[in-house]
Amino acid sequence: MDKLTRIARQRKQAHAKLLALKSKVYAAFLDMERATYSDGHLPAKHKELIAVGISVVIDCESCMQWHIEQAAKAGATLNDVLEAVEVGIEMGGGPATVSARFALEVMEAIFGGQAEKS
Repeated sequence: MDKLTRIARQRKQAHAKLLALKSKVYAAFLDMERATYSDGHLPAKHKELIAVGISVVIDCESCMQWHIEQAAKAGATLNDVLEAVEVGIEMGGGPATVSARFALEVMEAIFGGQAEKS
């Protein structure tokens, strides 16, 4: 099993377990997440791109995978995601370049061979 599949599986298993345990805190988190990423003054796509940049800065691989996937579903292109990753690199400095390596791996999995920036 590759790393991306393993991370997605672990995230889904934890989600199911927390729901089964009827975690009030997790339920509140899901409500907050729905409110946060719904269209408002900023469209969901832009919010997901912000989350991609933050995920790079905090070096959260599961977050990067989730938010890159959600950004793509919301209509973000490879270049949109790349620029969000680049903002994360700038904000996080040298350590964020290491995090960005994983984001690039996820982008390849989501967007395939569109690896060249236009």
